[in-house]
Amino acid sequence: MTTTERKQTVVEVLAKDLNDNGGVFCPSPLAGMKIWNTHPRVYLDVASTGEARCSYCGTMYRLKAGEHFGGGH
Repeated sequence: MTTTERKQTVVEVLAKDLNDNGGVFCPSPLAGMKIWNTHPRVYLDVASTGEARCSYCGTMYRLKAGEHFGGGH
């Protein structure tokens, strides 16, 4: 499957869905994915720009409007 053939999936995440570093892992149950039958697990930094796209499957993880990540100490 080429990049242009990939299904465009956008997953809106809440700040509470992010880990302590402001990211998520893909594949993710948040996207309805089964961990055991998809690509290798990759870390995606969502907090930096408010969104991140998985280079394997093309899923976009986007911080829901109005949500703010206040990570750190």
